[in-house]
Amino acid sequence: MQYKTWRWVAGGVVLLLLLAIGWQLVGSRLITPAAAQVDWGIARAINRPAAGNFQRATEVRPFVFPQDHGPHPEYQTEWWYYTGNLQSADGQRWGYQLTFFRSGLSADAPERESQWATSQVYLAHFAVTDAAGQRFAANSQIARGGEINIAGAQAEPFHVFVKTWSAEGTGDNVRLRAATDQVSIDLNLESSKPATLQGDRGLSQKSNEVGNASYYYSLTRMITSGTISFAGKPTTVEGLSWMDHEWGTSALSGEQVGWDWLGAQLSDNSEIMWGRLRRADGSADYTNGSLTEADNSVISLGNGDVQWTALDTWRSSETGVEYPSRWRLQAPKIGLDVELTPLIPNQELRVGLTYWEGAVRITGTRNGQPIDGYGYIELTGYGSGAQQAR
Repeated sequence: MQYKTWRWVAGGVVLLLLLAIGWQLVGSRLITPAAAQVDWGIARAINRPAAGNFQRATEVRPFVFPQDHGPHPEYQTEWWYYTGNLQSADGQRWGYQLTFFRSGLSADAPERESQWATSQVYLAHFAVTDAAGQRFAANSQIARGGEINIAGAQAEPFHVFVKTWSAEGTGDNVRLRAATDQVSIDLNLESSKPATLQGDRGLSQKSNEVGNASYYYSLTRMITSGTISFAGKPTTVEGLSWMDHEWGTSALSGEQVGWDWLGAQLSDNSEIMWGRLRRADGSADYTNGSLTEADNSVISLGNGDVQWTALDTWRSSETGVEYPSRWRLQAPKIGLDVELTPLIPNQELRVGLTYWEGAVRITGTRNGQPIDGYGYIELTGYGSGAQQAR
């Protein structure tokens, strides 16, 4: 969509879903059941009603920075989402994703003196793509917020963290750090453009229902440098990253089962965000997007402005889910006709919930002139039954 707005829905409700299906709070940590790979759909989860009197995104509001880089606990769900396409000196391509989710468990939680008391749960997803090595690794962490400082978020200085995974800095300039036994990142990101307010001046609508919306802005071109390690081998990298920050209290409509989303930097110094919410029959229920031009002006892409065609498929040997796996995007309104190809086919995250999110290469034309670039695509709601999703 014109905003990756559905993603805010996924964030917090994923946390609620995890809690509902077997994550159990014990002291300062969460204990997972042995079968952590669950085949539940995000659409089913996000239709859960909000607990308590969380505020809803119903009208345009002013965005104030750096305050709005921080958390908005008066809303049920929030996330800070980073993806990037990087390369080493020898031209090897890398992709990464680091996402932090905040979910309010209740808007009416009573005040308690214990430092363990909290009404906030935080979840993080982390993934690295090694294109040359055809390798992909993903993991997740979940923890309670509160004064115990295992997970949390603040605006000044900007800091969002789940255990040892973190984003910190000013919001426009951020250091990302995350590590597992297999992969790690230590990256510095500096925004080269002001924030793009997605939707109607930052109000991102998901359906025609009032309140089925979120507040959403993007930092679409962040100059990035640092280190990625895979299997213990560090590599110095540089390139571009994308950041989405979104918050609200909402749900998908009854007909919506998942979404396709794209965020990409193009070689003419523009950036495109586009996505669609899908019905069970595969048709688009709601689409939106935006193009941020080189001069920072923004062109909105509404229903009918983009034709999105799947050209190929890939089936996961682990889950059996079949995903579209190469696409053509045509947008006459902005003169764009491009093909998007995954750096590697298998960029499926299996981190308690299952979805595909990965780095893609872009080639084609804009206004008849050659153009290329890199981006990230997210696919949820594919698979059988309740649909696989994050």
